[in-house]
Amino acid sequence: MPDVGVRPARRADAAAIADIQVRTWRQAYRDLLPGAVLDRVTSEEAREAWRERWAEAAASPPSPRHRLVAAVASDLVVGFAAHAPAEDDDTDPATTAELVALLVDPLHARAGHGSRLLAATVDLLRDDGTGTLITWTFEDDEVMRSFLGSAGWAPDGTARTLDMGDPVRQIRLHTDISAPG
Repeated sequence: MPDVGVRPARRADAAAIADIQVRTWRQAYRDLLPGAVLDRVTSEEAREAWRERWAEAAASPPSPRHRLVAAVASDLVVGFAAHAPAEDDDTDPATTAELVALLVDPLHARAGHGSRLLAATVDLLRDDGTGTLITWTFEDDEVMRSFLGSAGWAPDGTARTLDMGDPVRQIRLHTDISAPG
């Protein structure tokens, strides 16, 4: 197996991260999002906007509690995760964080990269004193729900509907990441 791990993302990783985001969304969300929306958020123009956003997130995060990490295999970026203090009205950003993104390139799926990204995220957040981690996922995204469920996540009863031309429902998942003992 190639040398694998997770490290802080660098500005130079932004293009690879944007490419992973677009490839993953095109594959994973093709049956979850309206076609016109998916085409717009994975277009070349969108890819460039994502590249700029990820470069900024890597180089100048808004706070020390905003982090972007990259999964690597033989120095190739194969996935990424981003987290930030939770912003939902019913959460406390001092003790609750949001997993904003966790994506693995479909070309490198099922090789443990997602689990490594999630574990690294939890380790960083525990060091910050975070006790709860939340994320929003499409209600019909069985792959993500199953992956997170196997790691102890569960719906917390909160849902929202996004207007994407057609209504698209998301549910919020949560998990307790407070240090054991």
